[in-house]
Amino acid sequence: MNILVTGANGQLGSEIRAVAAASRDHYLFTDVAELDITSAEAVHEMVSKKAVGAIINCAAFTDVEGAEDKPELAERLNAGAVRILADEMARTGGLLVHISTDYVFGQEVYNTPCREDMKGTPTGVYGLTKLHGEQAVLESGCKYIIIRTAWLYSEFGRNFVKTMLRLTAERPSLNVVFDQAGTPTYALDLARAIFKIVDERLYEGRDGIYNFSNEGVCSWYDFTMEIASLAGNKACDIRPCHSWEYPSKVRRPAYSVLDKTKIKDTFGVDVPYWKDSLALCIANLLDK
Repeated sequence: MNILVTGANGQLGSEIRAVAAASRDHYLFTDVAELDITSAEAVHEMVSKKAVGAIINCAAFTDVEGAEDKPELAERLNAGAVRILADEMARTGGLLVHISTDYVFGQEVYNTPCREDMKGTPTGVYGLTKLHGEQAVLESGCKYIIIRTAWLYSEFGRNFVKTMLRLTAERPSLNVVFDQAGTPTYALDLARAIFKIVDERLYEGRDGIYNFSNEGVCSWYDFTMEIASLAGNKACDIRPCHSWEYPSKVRRPAYSVLDKTKIKDTFGVDVPYWKDSLALCIANLLDK
């Protein structure tokens, strides 16, 4: 099967490229330079010409603050483009694996891990447009797997882990938010879960929304403390602070821990503990 991966130069796309190297399927990796997913004509031409049987959509407008300033662009990339991809897979009978986010939650103050059937109540443009993207998939009638994830990091691109590695090495002190709880997600672990579902054809007859993040719970403060500890950055005084101390255009979810029961029970996916995966990622980063 020919599988199209969009947003292939991002964190998740880069990890899928590595994981899929030995696949029996043929993967086509594209980013904005190779394919404009906001163009129905361009997507149709690619799918038809390459006989694409599945699309893994890793592309998105992920700048949470920037989305508030550019809502039309965020909607076009996070919802309009998703509708185009979904409609194309509905036309061909192919599969769409679409990556969504914990930011579809936020207004409702949940204090237990969020399940897939809980109501999405975004607090900002980014979360709202990602929720619209989910709705576009559901309305298309295509075969689909939607995976919500959170706090993604990897050795690739810009992310929280790489930023905190630098800041805790450079600064004598650092304030980090402690009143937002979630779970860091190593993009490699998510890529492996996606690959298992697609490579073993586990998706057949199992359309639905699924959650995936690593196991466990922490705050951004806890996350930073672990990053600094693993890197040996002991000189930085890391202090907990409140969200309100950092004015923002967006109110981020205070508690967006994701319940992974469904994806584990349905597909037999292995979900590592967040500290174990973080240690692997940082070891790789420090070896570079």
